Amino acid sequence: MIYYLSQYLTQFWGPFRLLQSHALLLAGGAFTAAFVTLALLPRLWDKLPRDRGKVLCKDMDGMKSAGKPTGAGFWVTLLILPVILLFAPLKFWDLAAVVMLYFAMLFGYLDDRAQVPWGELKKGLLDAVVSIAIAVFIFFGHAEGGKMICWLPFWKGIVYVPFWIYVPAAASILWFTMNATNCSDGVDGLAGTLTVITLAMLAVILYVVVGYRPVAHYFLIPVYAEAARWAIVVMIVAGGFGGYLWFNAEPSKILMGDAGSRYLGILVATACLMTGNPLLVVALSPIVLVNGGGGLGKLVLLRIAKRVGFDIGEDNVIRKIRFPLHDHCKKNLGWSNAQVLMRFVLLQLIVMPALLILLIKIR
Repeated sequence: MIYYLSQYLTQFWGPFRLLQSHALLLAGGAFTAAFVTLALLPRLWDKLPRDRGKVLCKDMDGMKSAGKPTGAGFWVTLLILPVILLFAPLKFWDLAAVVMLYFAMLFGYLDDRAQVPWGELKKGLLDAVVSIAIAVFIFFGHAEGGKMICWLPFWKGIVYVPFWIYVPAAASILWFTMNATNCSDGVDGLAGTLTVITLAMLAVILYVVVGYRPVAHYFLIPVYAEAARWAIVVMIVAGGFGGYLWFNAEPSKILMGDAGSRYLGILVATACLMTGNPLLVVALSPIVLVNGGGGLGKLVLLRIAKRVGFDIGEDNVIRKIRFPLHDHCKKNLGWSNAQVLMRFVLLQLIVMPALLILLIKIR
């Protein structure tokens, strides 16, 4: 809104043209979202449901969260929605994708509030609907000539992907990233901190790399005109959840619940799609994908082994590793919550730049 309003105001006073600067909108939006969340979230969290704790994890302090307000992601995302609409000049199909982000959040919030948690099948199908819808909206909004222009790691050329390939592939990435992030939310500040780091790096890539012609040409990457606008969105969300993390630092006063973790996960995947390289999610969110998504990989591996008649015994290292991985680190390695958070963040800061160099530069 500010961007379009400035086009009208500039005729009355020239400096209003600064409000068309994406850098200014990015910084202003992130600061505003953080301030709004810090100021208003404490006034709202008493209206949230209370966490029931993790009965199955009593021996790992699983009941320490019991009684704390949960589902804070509901209020955080609603508080930053006006900021997104105010600072991010998005077009119709991008706004439609943002709406679906809020459906993902809402489904998580309703599950948090439910007396009887939703079944895995119900949640999985709803996740699939949201993921497919976002993939379709991105395709309609950014495809050229009926094909999406993409670039891939280790491949110098440009790939033109038709609808029938792009939508299922993109939806799968959206679904997996959302659920992996959701599964990573088990230690105070862990999923939120890792995702805020990812969002900050995503903003750099969207704004400086794929959204800026000289840099994109240097890396042999197609230029995405709307990428800088999505950089504003992800930094607004990073600012808003940064405000939430102020209260989620251990010992936490509030938990974001499925509403926040699902919103963050699917936003990361959506923004990666907007870079033109969906596989960047592996480089930008490696620890979250391994931590939360490793359990799915373990389950698939065990079932395949059983089907082919290969017995993976109880003493096998595959069975001994617990997922989410942060549970393994606490139960089997004896790490504290603070150690899990610090070490996972350090791993993210080490692994992420290395993977980015591999996926962007070596082409």
